[in-house]
Amino acid sequence: MSEPLTFPSTTPITGLPLLFSGQSQKEFFVNQAFTTIDAILFHSIEASLIEPPAESAEGESFRVLPAATSDWEGHDDGIAVKIAGTWHFVTPVEGTEVYDKSAKQRLVFKANWQSAVTPVEPAGGSVVDVEARTAISELIGALKTLGLLADQS
Repeated sequence: MSEPLTFPSTTPITGLPLLFSGQSQKEFFVNQAFTTIDAILFHSIEASLIEPPAESAEGESFRVLPAATSDWEGHDDGIAVKIAGTWHFVTPVEGTEVYDKSAKQRLVFKANWQSAVTPVEPAGGSVVDVEARTAISELIGALKTLGLLADQS
């Protein structure tokens, strides 16, 4: 006969709480898991901040900047999610992507949060190739539209 499976108390990637046999108040753990999934499923955050905003709505999430203060202290680079009036934190794993609504830019986690830098658009030079310059400008515009490059305007 095989040994019964033993599960940890949380999921390995997002740290969602798991239920265990005979657990009381299961709805609390299930609701916390559903709310966390809801916050990270579409991979968007309101902004990247060093401290909690003065006002935030239920379910809003934020990227916690390094040297965080207040309720976010000790959760640098995490994603803070407002659940039931308190902050819950999701620790990103390598390859986690989010869209920062306030910066209008995608971020990816690779040991720390990184974002694409908008290249300088071509201007001037001894030989100007109008077609190439137009194509590069359109490419940069498309990448900005997709949120892969920050719109510096």
